[in-house]
Amino acid sequence: MKLPIVAYGDPVLKKVCAPIEQGYPDLKQLISNMFETMYNAHGIGLAAPQIGLPIRLFIVDTGVDEEEKKGFKSAFINAEILEETGEPWAFNEGCLSIPDIREDVFRKPNILIRYYDENWELHEEKINGILARVIQHEYDHIQGKLFTETLSLLRKRMLKSKLDAISKGNVKVDYKMRFPQQSRRR
Repeated sequence: MKLPIVAYGDPVLKKVCAPIEQGYPDLKQLISNMFETMYNAHGIGLAAPQIGLPIRLFIVDTGVDEEEKKGFKSAFINAEILEETGEPWAFNEGCLSIPDIREDVFRKPNILIRYYDENWELHEEKINGILARVIQHEYDHIQGKLFTETLSLLRKRMLKSKLDAISKGNVKVDYKMRFPQQSRRR
């Protein structure tokens, strides 16, 4: 089932999310719905707060890289980034909760992360490059942080009217969204 994606300005996007207990009701169905929602919106990651749930869950699917002939798809439950290393590098990021805005964000290229997958198997992995960036972006969501918070004060001021318009629903998207300053759903 495709779920509405919560737009910028909704308080759930600013909450530090709560851990999930094993036996969380209908978790596998929730994860399946999140993947369907993410694919419908043409995303590569989606966190539970983006569908209105303040829980420590996010998903990632980078698709198959044609050069490397591999991809990465996983659910991350109760993830914890243990370490971030390397020289920060800029990459133009976007977010399904903040449509039509993309900005350069600096992140470290290497992470060490511990998480449970959807079968409650514990993983501790070193991840680098673009996959590390995608994971860091989604991890920020469960920490109550948006990529726009990493921008300079000047850049934030320049984007304020666009961000306000998004929270009011004044943006065109081809997926369902829930806007904090609008009572109707799209």
